Amino acid sequence: MAGAKILCVCQEIFPYLPESPIATNCRTLSQAMQERGFEIRTFMPRFGCINERRNQLHEVIRLSGMNLIINDNDHQLIIKVASIPAARVQIYFIDNDEYFAPRKATFRSADGVEFEDNDQRAIFFARGVLETVKKLRWQPDIVHCHSWFSAVAPIYLRYCFTDEPLFSSAKIVFSIYDDMFEGKWGSAFRDTMKGEGVPEDKLGPEEGVSYENLMRLVIDNADGIVVEAEHLPAAVEEYLAASGKRVLRPSGEPASDERLSQYKEFYDSIL
Repeated sequence: MAGAKILCVCQEIFPYLPESPIATNCRTLSQAMQERGFEIRTFMPRFGCINERRNQLHEVIRLSGMNLIINDNDHQLIIKVASIPAARVQIYFIDNDEYFAPRKATFRSADGVEFEDNDQRAIFFARGVLETVKKLRWQPDIVHCHSWFSAVAPIYLRYCFTDEPLFSSAKIVFSIYDDMFEGKWGSAFRDTMKGEGVPEDKLGPEEGVSYENLMRLVIDNADGIVVEAEHLPAAVEEYLAASGKRVLRPSGEPASDERLSQYKEFYDSIL
C-alpha cells in the first residue's frame, strides 16, 4: 500500500557502522521503500564509535531533553539526526551520555566481552524511539524492528503503549538475523518488563532471559516475522513454525528488485 508509514527501528545502519547483513539491509530497505512511495522514519542508536563530525550528526534540540526512567534512575534522552549521503533518507539517532556516547564500541568491549547493561541499553533505545515518535506526532502503519537490540520495542508497543493513539493500529514486523547475544539478561530486565505489564511466565526462567526467550516473546507480539538468518536456533525455528505468524524468507541478491518486491508485498499483506 503506497503511502503507508513505516517506522524502521534498526540495530545498525551502513554507512554509520561497517557493512554487515543488518547494516546493509537497513540502509537498502529504508531507501528502497521510500522510493516506492512509503513514508519512512528510521532510528538507530548513536554508538560512541560513530564519528559525528564525519557523518554530520547534529542534535535536534526540540526533541532532546526528556528524561527516561530505567530501574528508578533518570537517563537523559538526546536525539541527533543525519542524512545518508547520496540518498534522501534521514536517520534519527538515540543517544545518552551513559549508555552510548562514551563507549567506542557497539555491544562488546575491546576484548570482546558483552556489556553487562546491554539489556538496559536496549530498553532505553526502545523507549527513546517510541517517545520521540510521539513527540513528532507521527503515526506509523508498520513498525519494523531489526535484530535483537531492537526487540524490546515490540514488547513495549504491546504492553506499555496500548493506550497511545499513535500506535493503536500499528502492525509490528520483526527481522531475525544470524546476529545474537550470549548469556542471559537478568533480574533488572525481568523487573523492568514485569513493571511494564509483561506476564512473568512470558519472560522465561527466573535465572535470566536468553536470546531464545527474547525471540519467543517478540514472535508472540509481532504480526509478521522476516527471517534473514541463514540458520535459526532450532528452538526458535520450531516456535516460529508453531506460531502461525506471517513469515517472509526473502530471496535474491541484496538490493535487487526481486528481493525488494518481496518486502513490499509482505508489508502490503501485513496491512
